[in-house]
Amino acid sequence: MFSITVRDHVMIAHSLRGEVFGPAQQRHGATFLVDATFRRPDLDADGIVVDIGLATAQLGEVLADLRYRDLDEHPELAGVNTTTEFLARLIADRLADRIGAGALGAGAAGLTGLVVTLHESHVAWANYERSL
Repeated sequence: MFSITVRDHVMIAHSLRGEVFGPAQQRHGATFLVDATFRRPDLDADGIVVDIGLATAQLGEVLADLRYRDLDEHPELAGVNTTTEFLARLIADRLADRIGAGALGAGAAGLTGLVVTLHESHVAWANYERSL
């Protein structure tokens, strides 16, 4: 299996519901380092997994809707507990939609998997992995 990973970051504000979250129940800021890993069993005709430039641009576009936003006030996320795990899935699903729409080029048709990792600190992160 071949893979490439591109990276960006996103700064958000939010609060989390539930006693398990302790002080994070209060509105707070977070900066997530975001890795998107694209996987395929064989390289394409150009000898690559996917165009790194296109993958980087698409990750940035997916994050643009979240960047510098209070997720508690985001219309699509009303009533959702925007945990790190939830956000990893949201970003992965949005990237998958773009892949399906051809935004990463014709060569991306051979992609079989996608993993999004959100690093919430240097010691803690969450992944969401999905098939394409």
